[in-house]
Amino acid sequence: MPDSSSRVEDRPERNRYEIDVDGQVAFLTYRRKPDHILLAHTEVPMSLRGQGLGQELARHALDEARTTGTHVVVKCPFVTAWLRSHKEYDDLVIARVAESGQVDRQPPADAK
Repeated sequence: MPDSSSRVEDRPERNRYEIDVDGQVAFLTYRRKPDHILLAHTEVPMSLRGQGLGQELARHALDEARTTGTHVVVKCPFVTAWLRSHKEYDDLVIARVAESGQVDRQPPADAK
């Protein structure tokens, strides 16, 4: 799999991370707050699905949060599911928001 840092671009004017593949764009939207970043929605065009682009976007967002010392709130169902098998990011996640609006708060871990 290609290095996600070389493919993922932050587009703060659009509040999202993007991967452009021949003019088709996969993205993960976010909202930055003073004390956290909310990962809201991942979208990958049908023709690009199955190539790992969603996981590249998720990994990039979480790696960036770790580098900047930012806590993460996850609303995106894809990122929530992806995190189930990537426990190495659990220390960053302070809450998960279900589609119903229910919030599962997690105390921040000491280390990020």
